[in-house]
Amino acid sequence: MRTLALVDGEHYPPVVRAALARAGEEQEVVAALLLGGDEKLRGQPDYGLPLERAGTRPAAEAMLAAAADHRAGRVLDLSDEPVLGQAERVALACRALAGGIEYAGPDFHFRPPPRIAVDVPTVAVIGTGKRVGKTSVSAHLARLLRESGRRVVVVAMGRGGPAEPELVDAGEGTLGVADLLARSQAGQHAASDFLEDAALARVTTVGARRCGGGLFGRPYISNVEEAVRRAAATGPEIIVLEGSGAALPPVAADRTLLVHPATAGPAGAGFDLYRLLLANLVVLTMCDPPFDAAAGVMENTAMIRTVLRPVPAEPVAGARIAYFSTAPDPARPARELAAEYGADVVLVSPNLARRDRLAGDLERAADAGADTYLVEIKAAAIDVVAEAAAARGVRVVFCDNRPLALPGEPDLDAALLDLAGEAVAAGA
Repeated sequence: MRTLALVDGEHYPPVVRAALARAGEEQEVVAALLLGGDEKLRGQPDYGLPLERAGTRPAAEAMLAAAADHRAGRVLDLSDEPVLGQAERVALACRALAGGIEYAGPDFHFRPPPRIAVDVPTVAVIGTGKRVGKTSVSAHLARLLRESGRRVVVVAMGRGGPAEPELVDAGEGTLGVADLLARSQAGQHAASDFLEDAALARVTTVGARRCGGGLFGRPYISNVEEAVRRAAATGPEIIVLEGSGAALPPVAADRTLLVHPATAGPAGAGFDLYRLLLANLVVLTMCDPPFDAAAGVMENTAMIRTVLRPVPAEPVAGARIAYFSTAPDPARPARELAAEYGADVVLVSPNLARRDRLAGDLERAADAGADTYLVEIKAAAIDVVAEAAAARGVRVVFCDNRPLALPGEPDLDAALLDLAGEAVAAGA
């Protein structure tokens, strides 16, 4: 593979030349890029290769330009601090891989994660971690597409997905509490993301599984490729690919949407820069005060600040509600439920993902006289909360969390539909 070497003037030129000669025994080194440093340089160094200079350009910009000029598919980093430190190297690795270029050094070798091509237009919805609102945004996009008349299928991979890709056909009817309880009692993970998408967005979904997630989002194992083929066989106009945590679907999407929570600080820190570089649109979630200040991302990358608001799947006016959520502070959405939907919220539990505390909350819900459990389809929603409700004769209502743009932000729904339209045009 044609290789571009990154070098600096803090090394004595004969030493660099010796290193390049050694590298040339193993790979085709076609040029060197001098990133900076002049401590050991006297005039123009002779490295035995065509030499490019970064000059005043950022290192990443110079690297990508030199790699393109010399048709290099790999970068070999022979530089060192103080010219390049750890943070700068991480940024170069992210930019190289986002550009389809390998990035290697003395004790590391990063390769762009393989991504299969699909004949159907695709939008990938990826995130920077778990519980950032990615499924809420994916389901909202799928719902908008369905309501606009497009045939859409969601492929969602998760840590608890099925061993064989499973299709849930929304045309067969709404996926209800009894259906998910039956799955739970059969030993399945009944709160998997693909089931949440099917139940709340009412679209056809295909569930997949994955284990592990690399620095650049590659799962150690997954059956997403098979799931995408199954989705494509249904004849959709567009496929929505839902990532899992910070892991990315191994598919070459036509457009990519990145979901990042404002509570985690600026998007694109560390190796998340790679995810940001893939994105055509960033949806910043959880922008409730004090996290509602403007936050910038890369130039030319659109961003919309949003909050997540609860939407019961059924009427709850007048019901005595016990609200079960994964949100660290569900008090705000609980107030929304009372104000917007007329619910009498008698208990709020943030412990849907904390099984050791959930049993106590269920006892308190009974003591408070709750006649309805409003629950997100996540974590222990089915195998603990819904099963307890069934045993006690308590009604269960699923709760969606929908993204809502802050005042003054661009129209979220229009931006999502535009992104999907771009994917359809690109994938045609």
